[in-house]
Amino acid sequence: MTLEWKLVVDCADPHAQAAFWAQALGYEVEDNSAIVGRLLAGGVVGEEAVTPDHTAFRTLRAVRHPDDPVDQDTGTGLGRRILFQAVPEPKAGKNRLHIDLHAGPERRDAEVDRLKALGATVLHVVQEPGSHHVTMADPEGNEFDVQ
Repeated sequence: MTLEWKLVVDCADPHAQAAFWAQALGYEVEDNSAIVGRLLAGGVVGEEAVTPDHTAFRTLRAVRHPDDPVDQDTGTGLGRRILFQAVPEPKAGKNRLHIDLHAGPERRDAEVDRLKALGATVLHVVQEPGSHHVTMADPEGNEFDVQ
């Protein structure tokens, strides 16, 4: 048996995080206007719960792989997906889970430069026997590695 999954990331600004990670990964920011519209029309949620353009909820935004299927009734990706959800508390400490981006040795430096231009920062370079990668942080400080 296999399970469907998504990675959920707590953050301060889910829309900024989704924009960064969509560009970083070549993913698409989900358009949830179908479900948002139905919930607004049914009075289940009010305008305060959604973005002004009605494409998402204010406290949630997701990115998905562009080749994966989408539920047309909700706009939700049905494959590789990261959901960013707003939480009131700031990040505290090192991540216990992180993403590794596999650029390869020939592209690693260029990828690090591209990610820095998107708002990531370099935390440290690891070069030891059997491993060479760059540990970076996204705009909210979540660590990830570029290998």
